[in-house]
Amino acid sequence: MKVSRWLADRWVMGVALLVLGYLALPILVVAGLSFNRPSSRLSYDFHEFTLDNWRQPCATAEMCDAVVRSVQIGFIATVVATVLGTLMAFALVRHRFRGRTGINVLIFLPMATPELVMGTSLLALFVSAGVPQGFWTIVIAHVMFCVSFVVVTVKARLAGMDRRLEEAAMDLYASEWQTFRRITLPLVLPGIVAAALLAFSLSFDDFIITNFNAGTTVTFPMYVWGAAQRGIPPQVNVIGTAMFVIALLLVGASSLRGRRARRAVLAAPATAKTATTRS
Repeated sequence: MKVSRWLADRWVMGVALLVLGYLALPILVVAGLSFNRPSSRLSYDFHEFTLDNWRQPCATAEMCDAVVRSVQIGFIATVVATVLGTLMAFALVRHRFRGRTGINVLIFLPMATPELVMGTSLLALFVSAGVPQGFWTIVIAHVMFCVSFVVVTVKARLAGMDRRLEEAAMDLYASEWQTFRRITLPLVLPGIVAAALLAFSLSFDDFIITNFNAGTTVTFPMYVWGAAQRGIPPQVNVIGTAMFVIALLLVGASSLRGRRARRAVLAAPATAKTATTRS
C-alpha cells in the first residue's frame, strides 16, 4: 500500500522527468559528439574521444565567420525586437484603446504564418522596393517575427504580476518613475530576459526566412546546410553545445535574480509597516 501510494503521488513527476529526458536527449548527443574525432568526414558515429574540437573551435574559418555574423544579426534583432515588444506588451496590458483586439490578432499572425510564406513575402517586398538583399534585410526579417514572441512572453509576465505591489509603493509616496524602477521593472525583468533569449535563439537558428532574404550573406544555419553535402565539421557540435550552456547560465542567473527581486519587493511593505508602527 505504501509503494502504491508513493507511486500515485509521484507518477506525474515521473512522466515529466521522462519527457524532459526525451527532449534533452538530442542536446546530450550533440554535446557528446563535440568531443568526438569522427572516422571520416561523412561519419557521425562516436569514433574516438578528443579535446581538439574545443581547443580549435575555429579550425574552419568560414564557419567562425558565419557564427560571428549570426551573433551580430541575432544581437541587433534581439535588442530591437525586445524594446519594441516590451513597449507593445505594456501598452496592450496596461491601457485600453480602440483597435486593441485587432492588434492582438495581428501580433499572433507572424507566429501562425508558415516561415515559407513569410520568407517569400518579405523577399517580394524587398525586391519591389529595390532593397538589395544582405545583412540588413536579414535583420529586418528577424525583427519582424521576433517581436511577436517578445510581446507574448512579456504580456504573460505582466498579466501574472500583482498590481497591489505598485499601489503599495505609491501609497508610500514613491513617484511613478521610482515605482517603475524599483517595483515594476525588477518583477518584469525575468520575463523580458526570457523574451530576449527566445528572440535571440529564434534569430540565431532561423534558416528558411534567412535563406530567402540573405543574398550572398552566409549565416551559421546556412553554412551548416551547405556543409552537410560535403561533411559537417565536428566544431559545429562545439558551437551548439557552447550556445546551449551559455543560454542555460543566463536563464539560471535571470531566475535567481528574479527570485531575489520578488523577495525584496514582498519584504519592502512589511519593513515599511514595521518602521511606521515603531515611529
